Amino acid sequence: MSLSPLSPQPHYQALLACSDGSKNSEWFAQILASWQVGAGALPNFLGLTSEQFQQLLAQRFPTYSLSIFPLRQHLDFSRMNEKGELEQFLRGFASVQNEENEWLIAIIVAACLGSNHLWQDLGLFGREDLSALLKHNFPDMAAQNVYDMKWKKFIYKQLCETEGIYVCRSPSCEYCKDYLNCFGEED
Repeated sequence: MSLSPLSPQPHYQALLACSDGSKNSEWFAQILASWQVGAGALPNFLGLTSEQFQQLLAQRFPTYSLSIFPLRQHLDFSRMNEKGELEQFLRGFASVQNEENEWLIAIIVAACLGSNHLWQDLGLFGREDLSALLKHNFPDMAAQNVYDMKWKKFIYKQLCETEGIYVCRSPSCEYCKDYLNCFGEED
């Protein structure tokens, strides 16, 4: 992962060693490790409230001591008029309604404001990690991505179609280096 001069691997290994062993703790560990070294696009507390952030650490990584707490900018949700709809959309596909899925929804929505692919903005180590996370936590939504569309574009396309809008893009698409791959001329 070349998003940061520092490697998230030491933090990732330390987080895994302290994890509760749940499947989501593996992805949370990647997100937290990347966030600690400045990779990804997540803001302070990963887009969670400080209380939610502390609960996430206490429940999934009970013995982990956060050694680096990067201070990041707060996200500009004015670029995301559909924040509430996006949260509701993801909530509707959650495999279960619980605190952990609320954390994931908040983190995913915050990452949607980043200017790279969703897996990069989350700080995950690869697109396959994002696919696995979504299949585990939002299986019905993930199953609908039969053409392997980029996840951020897919989520926004699905959200827009539920609203009856058929030309749609995420709030950060115009900043993405792959913009032309998604919105360029079709061959």
